[in-house]
Amino acid sequence: MNLNRKTVIALLVAVIILLLAICLFVWKSSQPSSSSQMKSASTQNQNIEKAEVLPFLNLQQVKADYALPFCEKKNCIDVDIQTIKTQDAWLNEWIAKSQAKVIQDQIDLKKDLSLQQAINAYVKKSDEWQDKYSKNRAYELHLHTRIASQRNQYVLLQLGLDTKQEELTIKDRYYFFVADRKLHKSLTLLDVLKKDQQTTVHQMVQVAYQDWLKKQTADIKKEAPKTLYWGQADWFFDGEGVGLHYQANQITKEAPQLDIYLSKEQTKKILQPEVYEQMF
Repeated sequence: MNLNRKTVIALLVAVIILLLAICLFVWKSSQPSSSSQMKSASTQNQNIEKAEVLPFLNLQQVKADYALPFCEKKNCIDVDIQTIKTQDAWLNEWIAKSQAKVIQDQIDLKKDLSLQQAINAYVKKSDEWQDKYSKNRAYELHLHTRIASQRNQYVLLQLGLDTKQEELTIKDRYYFFVADRKLHKSLTLLDVLKKDQQTTVHQMVQVAYQDWLKKQTADIKKEAPKTLYWGQADWFFDGEGVGLHYQANQITKEAPQLDIYLSKEQTKKILQPEVYEQMF
C-alpha cells in the first residue's frame, strides 16, 4: 500500500513538472527574440528615415500638359503654359493646381479645378467675348513657371503672367505660392505664423503701405483703402526673410505692385520657430 502511494505521488510530481516545462516552452515561443526585436526596431527606423527623405527635384522646363479645342475661326485663342516637371509627383500636381488658380483669377473664378478644367473655362469665356462682336479678338494667355526659392521641405513657386483679354492687356503680373513637401500642403502666411503675431504683421504691413501710398498719384490715393489686409496678398521667402506681394491693379485699378520685405529679425519674430529653422 505504501509503495502504491509513493508511486502515485511520483507520477503527480512528474506530471506537474511536465506541465510546467510545456508552459515555459510555449511562453518562450510567443516572445520575439532580441535579434528579432532589433530587426523590427531597425526596420521602423529605416521607414522613418525613408519618410523624411524627399525626392530630388531635378527640375525640367517643359510645356504643360493640356489641350485646346479645334478652332475654325480666323482668330483663335492663344494659350501657352510653360511649366516645371520634377521627380516629386505631389509637387507636380501642386504646380498644376497653382497654375489653374492663376488662370481662374483672370476670369473671376474660384473653384477647385484641374489645369485642363481651368483652361476649358478660359476658352469658354473667350468664345463668349468673340460671339458678342465679330471683330472681337480671342484671349491670349502666356504663363511662365519657375521655382524661385527652395529650402528643405519648403518650395516657393513663381508664376509670371502675360494676357490680352477684351480691352485689357497685362504684362509681367506675378503670383507666388509656397508649399510644404513633407506635409503635402499649400501654405498661407497664417499657417506659419506664431499665434500671437498676427497684430504685429498687421502693423508692419500698415507702415510699409503708408510709405508706398505717399509716392502714388492723387487718383490712386483717393481710391486706395485706408487699411491694407495682409491676408489678401501672396507671400514669399528668400535668403533674408519673408515678404508680401500685391499685384499691379490689386490695391486699386491703376496701382502698381507693392512688395513688402521683412528683415531677418522681423521674420524670426513672427514665424513659428520650427518653420524658421527649416526655411532660413
